[in-house]
Amino acid sequence: MRELFFLAALLVAGNALPIEERINGENGWFVPQEDGTFQWMDKKDAKELLENISPLEFRSNEVSFYLYTKQNPTEGQEITADASSIVASHFNKDHGTRFVIHGWKGKYTDSMNVDITKAWLSKGDFNVIVVNWARSQSVDYAMSVRAVPGAGTKVGEMIQYMHENHDMSLETLEVIGHSLGAHVAGYAGKQVGQKRVHTIVGLDPALPLFSYDNPDKRLSSEDAFYVESIQTNGGVKGFVKPIGKAAFYVSGGRKQPGCGVDLAGTCSHARSVIYYAEAITENSFGAIQCQDYQAALDNECGSSFSSVRMAEDTNAYNVEGHFYVPVNSEAPFGQTE
Repeated sequence: MRELFFLAALLVAGNALPIEERINGENGWFVPQEDGTFQWMDKKDAKELLENISPLEFRSNEVSFYLYTKQNPTEGQEITADASSIVASHFNKDHGTRFVIHGWKGKYTDSMNVDITKAWLSKGDFNVIVVNWARSQSVDYAMSVRAVPGAGTKVGEMIQYMHENHDMSLETLEVIGHSLGAHVAGYAGKQVGQKRVHTIVGLDPALPLFSYDNPDKRLSSEDAFYVESIQTNGGVKGFVKPIGKAAFYVSGGRKQPGCGVDLAGTCSHARSVIYYAEAITENSFGAIQCQDYQAALDNECGSSFSSVRMAEDTNAYNVEGHFYVPVNSEAPFGQTE
């Protein structure tokens, strides 16, 4: 409770920077609120807030895991880091594994997890492990941000346990996280270490209260052998600058066609999940390579599609850089020509 009072005091006393000087993600952030609005917070206030919230408030050990396979595609089996739990489940070490991590105020039964699970199971035999990290359901975004390292560490420990005790391959492992969950995925990769996690895909990684200049405190290209970001609401809820080895700027990475006004970015932010699920099943998102990320933002990359497809399995071995991805305003969204 003390932390909530501290946050309230900061929000009342904050707003030190004039409106015209505020640059989201640079000298502060527009922090999302429970009611869908945003509250500006200067960097110095944010730092003080995050340092003064006690980690004990987060119960970061409240992370649970639900396994889906072709044998149980719609009813998840809760599994734990215990031999009897894994042996009694449908986990198969000979199949590739996908960890899926939701964002702020999410839960494991959310449509994002259902869509991604369905997409992978339609493609073949996989162990899809959906992560439920309880603190993400906090009504306070800042407290949820503070819970990210602990939640990510727990996911990383589960990955290590499955690899060391049940022969889960790290070489075929992919960890997918949306928004705040993308940074949870990053911390999971840091926990496993040495880029042993094969692939992390960040679906519009959350921007508020995360700094581009602090890669050790967010998803970064060093967290896995290959890190791909799919950016759809840059500058509002998602990152603008690239934070992976390859960054895909869908329709310029800021606002998505068919989302209307979307001032709060809710529609554009969620599109990263929808695009990813379609990319897995259809492999239909052609990409135009750009000289740099600014060119991708400005759609100044030409009109010739490269051989690269967004979210393709083989990207880990030969893809790097910045890509502009044109899309349709309604499903199917992907374009290849």
